[in-house]
Amino acid sequence: MTAEATSISTSAIALDFRSSDTAPRGPISFAIDRCIEGQVLVARSSVGLCAIFLDDDVDALVRQLREAFPGRVIERAQQDLQGDLDDVVAFVDGSASQAALRLDVGGSPFQRRVWAALCDIPAGETRTYTEIAGSIGAPDAVRAVAGACAANRLAVVVPCHRVVRSDGEISGYRWGVERKRALLARESA
Repeated sequence: MTAEATSISTSAIALDFRSSDTAPRGPISFAIDRCIEGQVLVARSSVGLCAIFLDDDVDALVRQLREAFPGRVIERAQQDLQGDLDDVVAFVDGSASQAALRLDVGGSPFQRRVWAALCDIPAGETRTYTEIAGSIGAPDAVRAVAGACAANRLAVVVPCHRVVRSDGEISGYRWGVERKRALLARESA
């Protein structure tokens, strides 16, 4: 962790934040499995999980990972990451309300504040982009909050799907609006 890095813990999830200009340490290992939302890719640095991506296509998941960490050594390690993968699948599927996950998250100080605020939104509830901006002391930064949500690399675990427009409508989601709608419906049930 760098001097700029901070750490927060929500439930059994520990987020280790590093600055956006600091790459994850070590090679990045990944594993892929099915979950209720299609395919899920889990990637780990030497510090913790650095990516959780959702898609229907395995090749698209690997492309997303390579684009997220250009120039990094990326290797498939299905067996080594099976425990992490099982925890993430259970978390995404809603069969585990908590998971013991250590996350390695790189972002600007503003993004880190947004992501920490997202982790404070209880399952089954939503907040607007405006409410998140206000909660982090930046009421005029609504568009920047939306940008931080779009930059999130940890699907569901950093719950950007719980942020909606000020009229309550569901808007963009990095992994698809239909997935966002399905996640919110399951959490509200």
